[in-house]
Amino acid sequence: RSNPDVFESRMEKRSEVKKQPVGHSKQGEFIRCMEEKARTIFFAEGLGSKTSKGGFTKHKTLDSILNVEMVKEKSAEEITQIWNQYFSAKDTVYAVIPADKFDLMWKRAQKCPSFLYALPRKEGYEFFVGQWSGTELHFTSLINVQTQGETAPSQLVLYHYPDLQKEKGIVLMTAEMDSKFLVVHDAQCLANQVQLFYATDRSETYGLVETFNHRSSEFKYMAVIAELEQSGLGRELRPGQASDKS
Repeated sequence: RSNPDVFESRMEKRSEVKKQPVGHSKQGEFIRCMEEKARTIFFAEGLGSKTSKGGFTKHKTLDSILNVEMVKEKSAEEITQIWNQYFSAKDTVYAVIPADKFDLMWKRAQKCPSFLYALPRKEGYEFFVGQWSGTELHFTSLINVQTQGETAPSQLVLYHYPDLQKEKGIVLMTAEMDSKFLVVHDAQCLANQVQLFYATDRSETYGLVETFNHRSSEFKYMAVIAELEQSGLGRELRPGQASDKS
């Protein structure tokens, strides 16, 4: 009553709020803005990367994904949060691996660069061969290897980046996959198995990897399945069941 101009101004603002769509949130806008800012500041969005036959990136460096110099100012926890937040919105597999765990995996990969993994299906399992090439781990189905030999194309590649391992104590990992043959659920299952077999403290589990590489005539396919079932990974990652493993 005392100030008609102020009253009219408030009514206009109220009308504007009512016109906003249901679910409109300034906090949501802020989060989206911060995510976009993170992409702009920290991530290179794959600039300068080259794709090879089959659609996988050749010589994919961490610099082609992440502004390494920028994140060096961040703590390991902050880098982990940035990495996870960025890739959580993408249809892919990713991880931040503790340096000591990757050290163990890497030393074993030098001695035993290949292994046979079992991917749970609705009925039974499908076998995949995983082959380390530097810090890249390439997967292709066993049937492809049997029919095409060394020319069998990769269907999944896990990229491990130890660039920040010494300074920050973490190794970053992400992946590319052929979506005609695998979905993210499949890729996550195979990625989880890499740590199960290569980073285990259980000698019997890693013993399967050694047998596959150095005493192939003694290797038994069913031993891999038995190990998966014993660990619980096989049951948890069977299609139609949820997994709480990262």
